[in-house]
Amino acid sequence: MDVGQDINLNSPNKGLGPAGGADPLTDVPVEGGAVGVSSINTLPPGLTEEEAEEIRSELVKVEEEISTLRQVLLAKEKHSADLKRKLGLSPLNELKQNLTKGWQDVQTSNAYKKTQETLSVAGQKTTAAFSTMGTALSRKLGDMRNSPTFKSFEDKVGNIKYKVVGARGNGEAVQSPTDTNPVQDNAPF
Repeated sequence: MDVGQDINLNSPNKGLGPAGGADPLTDVPVEGGAVGVSSINTLPPGLTEEEAEEIRSELVKVEEEISTLRQVLLAKEKHSADLKRKLGLSPLNELKQNLTKGWQDVQTSNAYKKTQETLSVAGQKTTAAFSTMGTALSRKLGDMRNSPTFKSFEDKVGNIKYKVVGARGNGEAVQSPTDTNPVQDNAPF
């Protein structure tokens, strides 16, 4: 295969080879006829000089093909980017589409469905437990409020409130029903 020959006939770089522009991936120094071959001419055991030369020649051809394919790939990537730009597709839009598709794939997976069902059942059980606990607490507080001990405590707190603050309806201090001393307006406290 000729290095200057372009495989892609639709490529914007058609006909460009090493003579048409420098490729940083192919500017590798060649020693002894092939890349990476040392100048010391040692042959592996069981290999003749003719076979080694044939392998070196094939290596050069393969490396030239790799170089050509890299050029074609770069041209295709550039062409793809131009087409996407013309269609208004940006990397951000592509990322959004990929994330959306990925999320849809996750939501349709069996693992997600099973997890969702399990969490739903757990949520229902937790809600029921809190509801039962709230009802029980309300009932206990209601029972406690109606108990004689709480009534006695409430009366004592109410009496202390009337003694300390007084019931102020229209700006005047109102006397507690259990208080025998009238509240003074100019109390020291």
